[in-house]
Parts: sequence; structure tokens; C-alpha cells
Amino acid sequence: MEETSAVVWGYLVGSLPLSFLLARRHGVDLRLSGSGNVGAANVLRTIGVTSAILAIVLDAAKGTIAVLVAMRFTSGYITPVAAGLAAIVGHLYPIWLKFRGGKGVATSAGVFLVFEPLAVAIAGAVFVAGVLSSHYVSVGSITGALTLVVAVVILGSPTAVVVGALVAALTIVHRHRGNLSRLLAGTERRVWERS
Repeated sequence: MEETSAVVWGYLVGSLPLSFLLARRHGVDLRLSGSGNVGAANVLRTIGVTSAILAIVLDAAKGTIAVLVAMRFTSGYITPVAAGLAAIVGHLYPIWLKFRGGKGVATSAGVFLVFEPLAVAIAGAVFVAGVLSSHYVSVGSITGALTLVVAVVILGSPTAVVVGALVAALTIVHRHRGNLSRLLAGTERRVWERS
């Protein structure tokens, strides 16, 4: 029962549309602006760097909180990882926004920061390098997510954490399938292109 409650709690926390609410304070509806995505990358594109950094912190905090709460009421790694994945799903498909959310990168970072902070630091560095070298947030997001999987394996993380990182990475890649298509077509918007 506690395990189920932890996962449900994770989803509800993850589904809080914090980036959306942040943008609304600036008079911007992310669903109708920029890429239409309800996440930090679109906050960057429509509002600016400072708000985007705050959006990243808020979205990451959702994942961290979901995991920490699960750890208080359960033992082992399986339930906290499941709660973290539920938070990512909540961010992707928030009940409050008719299941139209972001792409889960920052929330995933917040989840795995609890389990393997070094792996998240490595993935974060690859994310930044990917964005700076390609000028596409999507490239940084995908390479960072895949790097996280490699990092947790190399660092010898528990099996549940490795599986969770793999699920999160595959989910992030899937959510970026439109970006991948635009990259191949040469129509993907560069990081400095604001709406």
C-alpha cells in the first residue's frame, strides 16, 4: 500500500506544471508560444535565461521530492525509482494540463541526482557540451540522457537505478522524436532563436 501511495504521490508531484505557471506570471502561455512545449527549453525561448534556469530548478525539484518522499516510507531502490519515474511521467503527462507536458529532462535529472549525483553531473556536462557544440537543446538533451545510462552502469549503480535510467532515457528520446525529425530535415530551431 505504501509503495502504491509513493508512486501515485510521485506522479502528482511530477504533474505540477511549474514551468507553465512560471511563464504565466510573465503573461506567456507556453502551450501557445514558441514550440508549444511546457518545459524549460520553451521558457528559455519565450522569456529568457533567468526564467529558464528557475524552470530547470523547479522541474528538477519535482523529481527529487518524489524520490525522497518514497525513501522515507519504503526501503530499497525499487519503489523510490518507480516513484521517480512516475514523477517523470507526471511531468510528461500532467493531469492539470490535459496530459500535455514537457519532455522530462530536468525532472529526470532531479530523480537521479538522489541516487547517483556524479552520474547526473557527467550527464549534465555532456548536455551543456552538446548544446554549445550543436546549438540545439534537443541534441544536448538526448546525448545527456543516454550518457546518464552509461554513467550509472560504469559507476556500478544498483540494478533498479540502471533500469530506471534506461527507461527515463528511452522516454526522453521518444519525446524528442519530433526534434529528431526536424534535425534531419534541417528545420530544428537553434537555442538562441527566440519566439
